[in-house]
Amino acid sequence: MSDFFPVRSSTVTPTRDRPRWLCGPHGRSRPDPRRGWLVLLGSLLLAAAPPALGADYGVFVEAETEEDLLELLRADEIDQDSYETLTELLNDGVDLNSASREELYALPNLSYADVDAILAFRKENGEIRDPIELVSSGTLTKELLLSIAPFLIVSEPGEPATVSTRARLRYRTTFVAGDEIVPPMMLSGNLSTLRHLDAGLTGVLTRNTLGEVRADPNSFRDGLSAAAPGVKLQPAKYYVQWKDSHLHLVAGTYRIGFGQRLVFDNTGRYVPHGIRVDDTIYYSQDLSLACRESAGELTQSPCSGDLLYSYQAPDYRWTDRLRGFAAGYRSGDTFGQGFSVHAFGSWVSRGVYQYELFRPDRCDDPERDDDPACKAPPVYKRQDDPAAAAPTFKYMTLPDLFDDLLAGGNFTYFFDRRTHLGVTGYGDVLRWKVEGMELDFQEYSRYPYGGPFGAVGLDAAWGAGNMDVALEVARSFDGTPTGGGFAGILRGTANWKKQEIEGVLRAYAGGYKNPYARPIAEPDEYGGLRSADELGLRLKYRAIIDDLRLNSMLDFWAPPSSWTPKMAARVRAEYEVETWFRPGLWVEYQDKDLGPAEAGVDECFDYSSQTIAGEVSPCAGKKLKFGGQAALLPRKSLSFVGRAEMRLVSDPAVASRGEDFRKDMVAYLWVTVRPVESLRLRLRVRYLNEDLGVSESGEDSLWWFVEAAWGFEKTFRAKFRAELYTLLDDRDSTQQRQASFRLGGHPSDLWLRLELEYRF
Repeated sequence: MSDFFPVRSSTVTPTRDRPRWLCGPHGRSRPDPRRGWLVLLGSLLLAAAPPALGADYGVFVEAETEEDLLELLRADEIDQDSYETLTELLNDGVDLNSASREELYALPNLSYADVDAILAFRKENGEIRDPIELVSSGTLTKELLLSIAPFLIVSEPGEPATVSTRARLRYRTTFVAGDEIVPPMMLSGNLSTLRHLDAGLTGVLTRNTLGEVRADPNSFRDGLSAAAPGVKLQPAKYYVQWKDSHLHLVAGTYRIGFGQRLVFDNTGRYVPHGIRVDDTIYYSQDLSLACRESAGELTQSPCSGDLLYSYQAPDYRWTDRLRGFAAGYRSGDTFGQGFSVHAFGSWVSRGVYQYELFRPDRCDDPERDDDPACKAPPVYKRQDDPAAAAPTFKYMTLPDLFDDLLAGGNFTYFFDRRTHLGVTGYGDVLRWKVEGMELDFQEYSRYPYGGPFGAVGLDAAWGAGNMDVALEVARSFDGTPTGGGFAGILRGTANWKKQEIEGVLRAYAGGYKNPYARPIAEPDEYGGLRSADELGLRLKYRAIIDDLRLNSMLDFWAPPSSWTPKMAARVRAEYEVETWFRPGLWVEYQDKDLGPAEAGVDECFDYSSQTIAGEVSPCAGKKLKFGGQAALLPRKSLSFVGRAEMRLVSDPAVASRGEDFRKDMVAYLWVTVRPVESLRLRLRVRYLNEDLGVSESGEDSLWWFVEAAWGFEKTFRAKFRAELYTLLDDRDSTQQRQASFRLGGHPSDLWLRLELEYRF
C-alpha cells in the first residue's frame, strides 16, 4: 500500500511518514432474577483475582481508511464511541519510536504483552527503523503488524531538524443526486517543520447549521428565534503544537485525558495520559432531512407534502472538544522514574440540542416533565417581518448558545513506566449567550444544571510481570440537588502466552454528573451520561490458540437507583483454515432487565420509547445476534469477505402483534482488488431487512458502493466513491420519500464522494 498512504487529519514531524511495507491485503423465556444476582455476586468476588485485555474494540480491527471504520459501524461490529476513537487514532497516528506504553496500548488488536515486547525491542535497539523488524525478531506476528499498520508512523532518525519541512493539503466533498444546494465540503492544511513544530487549519462548508439564536422580541411568543440554515464556511479545527521528548505545548483545538478516564478525558484513548491536537472531521452516514420545521403559528407545516420525506447530503461533522491552551512537561523518559505535570484551559462556544433546555425562572425543577413550564422553549424561524406568523424548528442543534470556560490540571509521579500515582481535577463555568432569557439544561442533558461544576480524583497503577492493576476514585461537584457524587473503577489485567483476561469493577453514583468522564461503562444512560448510576463487573477474555482466535465478554451491571439487573455477553471466533481462507462465527446477547416483568415498562431495546426531546423511558428488552462470515484471499491483490447476521430484538410494535421479537437480517459482501500497485478498487454490498416478512414495518434496503483509489508515489492521492441506497419496503415514509430517482419503482439515492490529498 505504498501509494495509498492512509488518510490523516493530523500532521507529523518532518522526518515521519507511513512506511512503504504497508502493501498488500491484511492478514488474516426470562431467567430467575435471583440467579442473575447470584451470578453477579460471584462475578464480583472474582474481581479480586488479577484478571486483562488490551484496548479491545470487540472485534479484530482490519481497516485502512475511515470509510472502513464507517463500514464496521454500519455493520454493528463496533459502536459509535469505538468508531470515533479509532477514527481519531487513525488520523493521529502512533509513532513507534516515541509512543508511550499507554499510546501503544490504544492500538487495536494489541495486548499488554505485545506492547511491552515492542518497548523492549525499541529499548534494546535504540530505535525501530523499519516495522518489519518487529516480525523478523518475533516481537509481533505478520498478521498483527499488518492490522495496526495504517495506524502507525515511523520516525526516520538522523535527518537534521532544520532541513525538512513537510505539508499536507486535503479536500473532501459529498454530493447527492438531486440536491440543488452547493455540496458540503472540507479543506484542511497541515504543516510540520523544525522537527517539533506542527500547525493545522480545517475549514468546513456547512448547509444545515442554524443562524444566530436569540430571545424572540415578540413577548406573546415567549420563546427563542433563529435564522434559517444557510451555506456557511466554518473554521472547525485549528492548532499550533510544539512537542519534544519533555515539553508539549498546544494552542488551539485539542484533546486531553488521564488515568482510567473517570475525572477527565475527551481523547477516546483506552488509557490516556496527556495532550493530543484535535483536527478530526467525521463522515456522516445518513442523509439529512431537507426541512426541519413545524407549523408553529402557521396553519400548516412548511415541511408538509413533498418536503415531508425529502433528504439532502449531510454536513461533515465534528465534535467541539477543547479550545485554548494546554501545556505538559515530563521528566525522565518513558522507561524510568520521573513525574509529569499538565495544565489546561479552554473557552469554547457550544451548541445545544433544542429540547435539552428549560427556563429556571419558570420552572424550579426540570424533572417535572408533566409541567408545561418545564418544557424546552420553542424556537421560531426568524422572519423579515418580526410580527409575521412564523413556523418553529424541530430536531435542531442551536449553535453557539453558551460559552464553556474550563480549567484543570494533572500531576503524576512515575515510579517506573508501569507504576504511577496521579491526581486530576478541573472546574467548569458556563455563560449563556442569549440576552433577555434565562436558560439551563434539562435533567437528561449531559451537562448538569444549576451552575458551575467540576470533579477531582486520584488514580494509581501498578504493573509487574504479566499483571497490571489500575484504580481511580473521583468526586464530582455541581449545582443540582445532589451536589455531585462519588465514582470509582478498578481494572485488572493479566496475560500469558497469547491469552489475556481483563476484569473491570466499577461503581458510579447517580449524582456523579461529569460530562468529561469517559470510563468503561455500558451504553444505557442516566441523566444523559453513561458513567452514572451504574454498579457492575465486566470480564473479557481474548486468545490466539494456534489458528483459532477468540474474543469474549461478559458484563453484569445494575443501576443503584432501581437495582434492575442487566447483562451483556458476546463470543467471537475466527479460524484460519488456510492462509487464504478464514471463517468466523459470533453470538451476542443483551438483556436490560434480568428480573421479573414490571407493569408500565416497555419491552423495547433500541430506544423505541425515546421522546422527541431525547429523554429515554425505561426499557426492559433483549437483543440476540448471531452470525458468521468467511474471508477468502486467493491472491495478494484480491480478497472476498461475506457475512450474514440474524438479530432478535424486543420491539413494542412487534409485541402488539403477539410476537416476542422483531426478526432482522443483514448480509454483506466486500470485494477488494488491486490490479496494479497504485490502484485499488473496492465493491461493498449490504442487504438489510428489519422485521422479516412484514414489509410495512421496518427497513428493507439494498446499499452498495464502488470505490477507486489511485496514488502517485507519496505525493498525491485521489479517491472516488459512488454509493447507491435503495429502499425496498412498503412503509408510508418509503412510499412518500422524495429520492434522487426510482430504481424498479423503489426510491433510491445516489451519493458521490471525492477526496484529494497532496503532500510535499
